[in-house]
Amino acid sequence: MGFTGVRMGAVWGAIFVVLGTISVSRAQLSPTFYNQTCPNVTAIVSSVIQSAFQTDIRIGASLIRLHFHDCFVQGCDASLLLNNSATIVSEQSAPANNNSIRGLDVVNNIKTALESACPNTVSCADILAIAANVSVALASGQGWTVQLGRRDSLTANLSLATSNIPSPFFTLAQLKQNFSFQGLDTTDLVTLSGAHTFGRAQCRVFDNRLYNFNNTGNPDPTLNTTLLATLRQLCPQSEVGANTNLTNLDLTTPNIFDNKYYSNLQQNDGLLNSDQVLFSTSGADTIAIVNNFSANQTAFFEAFATSMIKMGNINPLTGSQGEIRTQCNLVNGASSSSGLIMGGGVESQADDLVSSI
Repeated sequence: MGFTGVRMGAVWGAIFVVLGTISVSRAQLSPTFYNQTCPNVTAIVSSVIQSAFQTDIRIGASLIRLHFHDCFVQGCDASLLLNNSATIVSEQSAPANNNSIRGLDVVNNIKTALESACPNTVSCADILAIAANVSVALASGQGWTVQLGRRDSLTANLSLATSNIPSPFFTLAQLKQNFSFQGLDTTDLVTLSGAHTFGRAQCRVFDNRLYNFNNTGNPDPTLNTTLLATLRQLCPQSEVGANTNLTNLDLTTPNIFDNKYYSNLQQNDGLLNSDQVLFSTSGADTIAIVNNFSANQTAFFEAFATSMIKMGNINPLTGSQGEIRTQCNLVNGASSSSGLIMGGGVESQADDLVSSI
């Protein structure tokens, strides 16, 4: 099932599903925040993203990745979107983001549409949160009730962008420590990794598993041998430029948001090391969670909703903090030293939640 011809009625039904009572760590955030000031905010965001899907089926995975990479660096404040300027050193130059993040042009289009409909009202940080939800719904997943009311930062933090975003080469222990630092637990880790059920990744974020895993001279023993042969053809050692070749993160339903990611892990078909360690680490408490989500898609959808809300509540700016940017790539009153960053030039290393180098 593709994205073309998705009926808006079905999308709205997915977006506005209420999944029980979910505790919210920031009382200032509310799903009704824009009811009076910009009541059509979700419809406007959805319209722009649906249009983008017509020519870029991977855009949903890329937009979720933007939300994740933003929230893990000084909180969900749209700091990732800021260009270099006289006062800003952009987070986009961090190894996890440099020449790899995608979808900034779509965020810019959303902001332009919202400024036309509701000037100086909707923050770029909230745009990222809404866009993540809409992207899942458009990919046949189940949406959640998005908490709103974030404001945009006046700063960026290149140092935190370099250190805080988890690597696709991490062990399970490293992943757990990284998520714990953000107030996210093991269930959140396994759940949010499930965003790898759609999107693509370049050879350079997994080819360490194909030839010389951990300097052994051999491939990763946890990698399915059939998949290994396929990936070696895609990512030959001797071919210049092969490290930017793309493949699907999910082998079975690469453009659909479902629970097949977890079934893939059970078959040793996880693409990234940070994927497969969730199931192949001996005695790990993550194995039972993977098995549950593989057997029960509803359980995965409900857990994903909870974890996305929890992640979206990482240190938001609210009230009089920060500002509402009129352009997502610039603080108000500033001019960029590098122009509008569109994010469409170089392919993403991985259109996902848990990958960076």
